[in-house]
Amino acid sequence: MKTDVLIVGCGVAGLYCALNLPRDKKVTVVTKADAEQSDSFLAQGGICVLRDETDYDAFYEDTMRAGHYENNPESVRIMIESSREVISDLVEFGVCFEQDGAQFAYTREGAHSRPRILFHADETGKEITSKLLAAAKKRENIAVIEHYTMVDLLTKNNVCYGIVGHDANGEYSTITADYTVLATGGIGGLYEHSTNYRHLTGDGLAVALRHEIKLQDIDYIQIHPTTLYQETPGRKFLISESVRGEGAILLNSKGERFTDELQPRDVVSQAIWKEMEKEGTKHVWLSLAPIPKEEIMSHFPNIYAKCLEAGYDVTKEPIPVVPAQHYFMGGVAVDEYSKTSMERLYAVGETACNGVHGKNRLASNSLLESLVFAKRAAEQMKEMYLPADAEQTRDVLEVINITDKTAYAGYAEKYKEAVLTAIEKEKENHE
Repeated sequence: MKTDVLIVGCGVAGLYCALNLPRDKKVTVVTKADAEQSDSFLAQGGICVLRDETDYDAFYEDTMRAGHYENNPESVRIMIESSREVISDLVEFGVCFEQDGAQFAYTREGAHSRPRILFHADETGKEITSKLLAAAKKRENIAVIEHYTMVDLLTKNNVCYGIVGHDANGEYSTITADYTVLATGGIGGLYEHSTNYRHLTGDGLAVALRHEIKLQDIDYIQIHPTTLYQETPGRKFLISESVRGEGAILLNSKGERFTDELQPRDVVSQAIWKEMEKEGTKHVWLSLAPIPKEEIMSHFPNIYAKCLEAGYDVTKEPIPVVPAQHYFMGGVAVDEYSKTSMERLYAVGETACNGVHGKNRLASNSLLESLVFAKRAAEQMKEMYLPADAEQTRDVLEVINITDKTAYAGYAEKYKEAVLTAIEKEKENHE
């Protein structure tokens, strides 16, 4: 297959990038699962926005402080200054944010000094991603291909010419492109306890390692403080940060409050682990008692329903919660336009690391960062668009034998091991 721009992954970053590319370019978006099975659909809390110019300094400081001041200041500036433009775009795509009369309603989450988060009940990610997906499917120049798994990049002399992948039946093929964008999401599938979909196994990192593409801070992995504790294996259900932002409190087994719930996620997670260790328990408790019942039902209907399904009525009793792997701050190193160290290759969303989040992500900056830098990638491709060299592309394809079933035998486990090994090595370097 030949396309103009190839995007691997269909979360908010991949879709928004596609929608910002010129309509005269053929854009192909591939995803290894259903189009609706991206972590972007799971984002509950909301999306940050600069409310007005008086909030800039506080927004900047909140982001830097949460990231332990290891953030890239320029990337943080770009994200904040671009936020209102992104929100306007989303509204044009039909995204509905909660309103207070004619104005937006704002909520607050941990480590934010003031309310600046727009939301849609407790399914903000689903609202945004579903509207972007619907818009992409309506565009004649955008094709979305489901159940197609990338296993390698097509490269020569540090230039990317597309990917090698296979469909649900294991049939291998190549997709060549003038530009390729990695939007493969996070690494939750590598961990036993995670809020991520299990198929998100760091594919972007794996192929980057294979081709010596620069990575950054790949040991910076965020643990979310509050996921619903259940004995059953599989993806953990997230209890949104905004629940604590609206007043929910953490309790130990004695019913005692033991920490400030509005501290950064890593600090709250550490406090929970410490309390569990002290008490010898497998979880702590989260009480929504300070939140009025009508607000729980209107603001957190999905959380209410999910907890009720698990046997807990959050309007009457606390729920058991435990920290779990949640977000990946590191990734494929990119510049302020999401370009990687390889020519004709971009990376966006959780796959990429532009330094916005530093060592720990501020709540509800993930959707915003993904959208801002996905659009910047599209804008640079649009401005600098040059077709890939046809002769070089043919040369790359000549050395690929997609009928050789042994070429990528066992690649999934090998790639997982390579990513985990690289993470441990980076951790040692930081230490």
